[in-house]
Amino acid sequence: MSSKALSCTSPVDRGTFLDGLDFPPPLRAALASGHRKRGPVVKICGLSTPATLRAALGSGADLVGFVFFAKSPRNVSLETAEKLAELTGTRAVKVALTVDADDHTLAQIVARAQPDMLQLHGHESPARVAQIRAQFGLPVIKAIGVSSAADLKEVAAYSAVADRLLFDAKPPAGADLPGGNGLAFDWQLLRDLALPVPFMLSGGLDAENVAEAARQTGAAAVDVSSGVETAPGRKDATKITAFIAALRRAPGIERLGSEARTV
Repeated sequence: MSSKALSCTSPVDRGTFLDGLDFPPPLRAALASGHRKRGPVVKICGLSTPATLRAALGSGADLVGFVFFAKSPRNVSLETAEKLAELTGTRAVKVALTVDADDHTLAQIVARAQPDMLQLHGHESPARVAQIRAQFGLPVIKAIGVSSAADLKEVAAYSAVADRLLFDAKPPAGADLPGGNGLAFDWQLLRDLALPVPFMLSGGLDAENVAEAARQTGAAAVDVSSGVETAPGRKDATKITAFIAALRRAPGIERLGSEARTV
């Protein structure tokens, strides 16, 4: 891996999320010069309009996510993603979320949306994750659905091939979406989990519970989608601002993610 070799026997500080990732020089410079913020880094996912993207950027989101999954109400076209990526520039890390996408689809997304990271939110095997990372040369976040301790058995394998992990609530049986269902899982499952890479927490987060979720898990980053919507796929600028403000102002999380902008 280009930033550093990762293994399950050489843990890194889980309070860092953006450190050491292979970003383009302009983005690295923007992150390094940006104002340091309190607590975990924040990703607003499923953005699909310029207005809500501006709300996320204006409120201080560190990462913005664009969904490329036809079944999702947050799915965006390549044309829309291209415009949103241009609007984002280097103001935040651009993340393209895909679900078991093939190489052709990924190549189109990378060429048009020019993401800074790929988020793999399907059933991609560790071997597939490694292949995607090598082929497209972008840092990779691998999402793992969690409902019980048994769901964490593959953490070691994914940690060895992905740059970062994301823990999300495992969808109910028969659900169309692998994430963005507004469900939470037992955060205590992550409390004493030894990880060799920093992780992001997702699943049922909103302005009311995000600070407590960060405290309980020690997450270096948090991710929200449905928690800042008025309806599936309809982001709300006021909710986005409130979510980020709730985390930034919360006591007791100052050190979480505190080194995330030392790039």
